[in-house]
Amino acid sequence: MAGVAPRWKGYLATMVAPFMKKSAGPVLVILVTAVNQREAVRIGEEMVTARLAACANIIPGIQSIYRWKGKVVKEQEALLILKSTTPRYRALEKAIKTMHTYEIPEIIALSVKKGLDRYIGWVRSETHS
Repeated sequence: MAGVAPRWKGYLATMVAPFMKKSAGPVLVILVTAVNQREAVRIGEEMVTARLAACANIIPGIQSIYRWKGKVVKEQEALLILKSTTPRYRALEKAIKTMHTYEIPEIIALSVKKGLDRYIGWVRSETHS
């Protein structure tokens, strides 16, 4: 903990240590588009309940434009943002695919390079089996 005053080093280590489970692996942010908010909520709730994700955020009413089966499509969708870990990713992906209504759902995982230590630790502890 470079740059921390000596009297705070012990305090910070004590506060952060319970949240730092290295065995839980790197943290991911997973983006999933859904046909509507209801589907995003259903998937998000299930992922958090199953401890495959620590948190689910839903942004309703996004406008998506994409090419599908040779046509440009414009649709209203909801964006589901999940926070999880690398060791939980395969199970999370499989669970989403079984619940999702799309033939090929968007499931994109982005590695978190930096973040508040306590939050990162919390994500790890909530998804650690």
